[in-house]
Amino acid sequence: MATASSRYLRYILFAVFGLLVVYFLSSSSIPNTIHRPTGYFSTPSTEQVAVHDGPPPEKAPSNPLHKAPEPEEGSKLDTTGTTPNLAPEFPSAAAGGPRMNATFVTLARNSDVWELARSIRHVEDRFNEKYHYDWVFLNNEEFSEEFKKVTTNLVSGKTHYGLIPVDHWSFPDFIDQEKAEAVREEMKNKKIIYGDSISYRHMCRYESGFFFRHELMNKFEWYWRVEPSIELYCDIDYDPFKFMADNKKKYSFVLSLFEYVETIPTLWDSVKTFMSKHPEHIAEGNALGWLSDDEGDTYNHCHFWSNFEIGNLNWLRSKAYLDYFNSLDRDGGFFYERWGDAPVHSIAAALMLKQDEIHFFNDIAYYHVPFTHCPTGEDYRLKHKCHCEPGKNFDWKSYSCTTKWFDVTGLQKPDGWEKEV
Repeated sequence: MATASSRYLRYILFAVFGLLVVYFLSSSSIPNTIHRPTGYFSTPSTEQVAVHDGPPPEKAPSNPLHKAPEPEEGSKLDTTGTTPNLAPEFPSAAAGGPRMNATFVTLARNSDVWELARSIRHVEDRFNEKYHYDWVFLNNEEFSEEFKKVTTNLVSGKTHYGLIPVDHWSFPDFIDQEKAEAVREEMKNKKIIYGDSISYRHMCRYESGFFFRHELMNKFEWYWRVEPSIELYCDIDYDPFKFMADNKKKYSFVLSLFEYVETIPTLWDSVKTFMSKHPEHIAEGNALGWLSDDEGDTYNHCHFWSNFEIGNLNWLRSKAYLDYFNSLDRDGGFFYERWGDAPVHSIAAALMLKQDEIHFFNDIAYYHVPFTHCPTGEDYRLKHKCHCEPGKNFDWKSYSCTTKWFDVTGLQKPDGWEKEV
């Protein structure tokens, strides 16, 4: 009996001892609340980490994902309320080597600012944050302070804002206003796109013959045309301007297609008149075969889509091109019809440049409603972080003229092009 009583007493003592240990631990300096980071790569701030009374705990291995960049000499880190703490002057990404004498150029209205902001963001993220090229913005009205503030903040290079001279954005004195008005009304009734628009005609004429002569453009040798609402789908890890110069290219494209026949019924007649008067401006080894299926008698309406262009400004300023533009301009087709700058530029390039002076940028993935150029070749798309859908690539479709360009110039089509027809 006594033995049993002793055994029960020992059980009671062990229980009491256990309760005392639990009580002691629960009242120690261990914090009651554990602060969790708010994101996958977040770390607790200095205000969230509990302070221990005893010696510091052993330092845990560092995680490179959590490591903030080292501050530059002389700079200070603000360690309050930031996760993670970054140096105030974070170094900008920049590619080595010389820059070309080049600029982006955009013709825009103040109301285009937010659609243009989207375009700039694509260009900067995919290319220009490494190179910091300048950007020229042109408008037939003064740019608003909002437009300047938004675009300046987005562009990594310098921004320049130019007002288009009135005589470059108006009816020339040789245009019959009544005839031009009658044409616009007729095109409106036929529902031809931009058929009744005066501003669109001024834009096409300006892009065809004047943008490269603006005083802000005079100091540059190369241009890259960018319009509102475009997208770039792949990283561009080299300088296309330098590529053009090193390889003696003067004009380039990413999309080509057939022009609306109703907008240019007499354009080719004017071109043939120019060729007969100025045979000296027609280059040997040109790409006439891309423009015409009958050795120049008629125009097949193929043209490069000029909302994307990287080109040489000195060529556009040349006597050959200016003679060409002035000849077309006097014929009045910008107003008596609705000649676009795309066929005007394309015909000039195909006739006045050698085939190998025109370049197709398969690797610059591009979108302008409604067409997509998505580089042909899965390896390239994966390597350059492309987010375009290959099935939407326009290059090899029936309405594209890119297949014909490859055939006429003898270029080898990229592997896999047959799958995208």
